[in-house]
Amino acid sequence: MNAPLLVDAHHHLWDLAQRPQPWLDAPDVASIRRTYTPEDLRSTATQPVAGRRLHGTVVVQCIAEVAETEDLLALAAQEPLIQAVVGWADLTSPATGDVLDRLVAGPGGGYLRSLRHLVQSETDPNWLQRPDVERGLGAARDRGLRYDVLVRDHQLDQAIRLAERFPDLPQVLNHAGKPDLVRQDIADWERRIRQLAAHPHVVCKVSGLITEADHTQWTTADIRPAWDVLLSAFGPERLMFGSDWPVANLAGGWNRWAAAVDELLTGWSESDVDALLFGTASAFYGLAPAPGEGDAPTRTT
Repeated sequence: MNAPLLVDAHHHLWDLAQRPQPWLDAPDVASIRRTYTPEDLRSTATQPVAGRRLHGTVVVQCIAEVAETEDLLALAAQEPLIQAVVGWADLTSPATGDVLDRLVAGPGGGYLRSLRHLVQSETDPNWLQRPDVERGLGAARDRGLRYDVLVRDHQLDQAIRLAERFPDLPQVLNHAGKPDLVRQDIADWERRIRQLAAHPHVVCKVSGLITEADHTQWTTADIRPAWDVLLSAFGPERLMFGSDWPVANLAGGWNRWAAAVDELLTGWSESDVDALLFGTASAFYGLAPAPGEGDAPTRTT
């Protein structure tokens, strides 16, 4: 029998010698201001979750540069751990479709499965509903891509409207919409999450929660209120595990988050555990079959 698998559906990599990450200049992230490689992740992610060890990952863009996406795609073509890439393209550009076609045709282009933009940094409360952005989202949809939604809790109305207006574009909410776990002020977040979860083509990453809590003092009990809302709203079959490493290092790191998830999964059925740790991410991102599932193992290219 094959060992059950674990997919980290959300992490980052960057090489500061190759491509600067200006956001790392902020004082509050100084502790992670260095290069991170796949080998760093492989050697760091040693804590099993529900007895499962890391099998594959989805690497996610950080900066609004197509060149970074090209870097990640080329890396995915060489690195067995990486099974999919969430990239970036300028959704406001009339040339979005041409850029996506070029990315897919380039080195590692088959690993491009989704796009993401840092909507959390946009001041326009209707950014995702801008006509030029919707045109770009349509270009992604028409090429079989998905969309990773990155918004803060007060921006979730945009995500709800996006779900309403694009029922044929698979969407995944990053970091659970960033609930305020420091103050445990999650009533409005919960209301919006339940509205968003009413759209069956939207799934959710259980990631980034520890950096929304107190970075040094958080406990599993601080995470549980949001965890319970997500489980109730989406169900295990529409949730996926993500680490948000190395950003997670600001609040304890990959292994500490994995240990918390392991604790939170206590009492779950094996099928529900499998959905959150493997199945949802595999289905959403179209990951390669696990060894023993169907034909001989292959990598999507």
